[in-house]
Amino acid sequence: MANKRVSMRKTREILRLFFDLHLGKKQIARACSVSPSTVVDHVRRATAAGLQWPLPEGLDDSALEAALFPPEPTSKEAERPLPAMQELHRELRKKGVTLQLLWLEYKETHPDGYQYSRFCDHYRQWHRTLDLSLRQEYRAGEKMFVDFAGKTVPIVDAGTGEITEAEIFVAVLGASNYTYAEAVPSQDLPNWIGAHVRAFQYFGGVAEILIPDNLLVGVKKACRYEPDLNPSYQAMAAHYGTVVIPARVCKPRDKAKAEAGVLLVTRWILAALRNHTFFSIGELNEKIRELLARLNARKFNKLDTTRKELFDSVERPSLKPLPAVCYQYADWKKATVNIDYHIEVDGHFYSVPYQLIGKQVEARFTATVLEVLYKNRRVATHQRSYQKGKFTTLPEHRPKSHQRYLQWTPSRIIGWAEKTGPATAKLVEMIMSSRPHPEQGFRSCLGIMHLGRRYSAERLEAACGRALRIRGYSYKSVKSILQHNLDSASVAGHQETLPALSHDNIRGKEYFG
Repeated sequence: MANKRVSMRKTREILRLFFDLHLGKKQIARACSVSPSTVVDHVRRATAAGLQWPLPEGLDDSALEAALFPPEPTSKEAERPLPAMQELHRELRKKGVTLQLLWLEYKETHPDGYQYSRFCDHYRQWHRTLDLSLRQEYRAGEKMFVDFAGKTVPIVDAGTGEITEAEIFVAVLGASNYTYAEAVPSQDLPNWIGAHVRAFQYFGGVAEILIPDNLLVGVKKACRYEPDLNPSYQAMAAHYGTVVIPARVCKPRDKAKAEAGVLLVTRWILAALRNHTFFSIGELNEKIRELLARLNARKFNKLDTTRKELFDSVERPSLKPLPAVCYQYADWKKATVNIDYHIEVDGHFYSVPYQLIGKQVEARFTATVLEVLYKNRRVATHQRSYQKGKFTTLPEHRPKSHQRYLQWTPSRIIGWAEKTGPATAKLVEMIMSSRPHPEQGFRSCLGIMHLGRRYSAERLEAACGRALRIRGYSYKSVKSILQHNLDSASVAGHQETLPALSHDNIRGKEYFG
């Protein structure tokens, strides 16, 4: 006699008490007011359906009942063969493969097999028993999910004993769940992008879409519909022929693979290393790589395969090939071209064509090279320099004979300075004469002009006179003199009259005529 069905609420309680609390059948029967044979029957059916506790997220009562009590097959139906559901699941992850295509192939082999609707019912019934992260359908080579794990790993400085926390970067491919992890010093942009590059190398290819969480390092402004990406992150994606589509805010299913990957890395790698002491990130990453190989070789709980096997058979062939050259991290900066046709990056000045004076350009700079782009077109390339206050100028960027068309010229600046006084005129002349190119002194001269808005002409003239006497040919010298009220003080050992200066590197006023 068949056991009596009970409500799905009692069924769930029976499974919880058996699989989670490991109670005996008689204890469960008393707790749920059912017979011991009913307990045995429900546990047997759950085991046959591949169910454990906790039940898969999203498995409602109807789906649970269908899994435990499938319709009894007719004698004719029982004789019909069915393909292995895991094999269907694997094939569906390949590009362009659909259930209809798999059914047509099935019917070619088994002409008397199930019709399309019943074939789909069998697959979907089996599919509901999978974990949520496995149930979501991802095409091979389509998506790579990336995130930082919440847990960090301490790194001990062997010399000082100082402890720093290493961040753990995790990347997961959607179709195979193949996982990559590494430790980096911080969550800043260079480490974020560098970890992506190394993940691509580990996978041997690139997915069509990168899906990060809305990390500030990669997404400048989180928005559900139009997130604003960091330019360096976007440039890296373009280099590898992929696109970044951040997970939507408050949509956990968008990043389920990343969260599942982080959870696996935390449980099977970081937890295993909890009692280790590491003295360098390299040492930590060596251990992570060892445990990562074991993780990818572990079998799924609900699938008779591993991440590595799925990756090799399904995902790897569908990844985009790696470019010939790895992406080199670069920073970006917007800048307006000054009247001296230079822009400033980290305290150093780089030239651009003089026709761009007053225009806004973008500077893209790596550790060795700086490029200047105007309307997405490269207009200048320089070797990167770290000398603050210095100039890197290409001769072809100078105005030459077209100088008279510029708004500001050396003669105009000297003419303005003469309105303040002879000391001011002499100082701006000295500033421009002491530079390899007069235009490189424009900034300092303009700064002195701006000081005339805050201080009287008399004080500015006196300050410029003092700057000449102490040979302080710069805007900073004049500013300091005015700020400290030194413009009225005499300089010991110097006459008040301005001496004529002569030097091989000083061109004289006639040069600017």
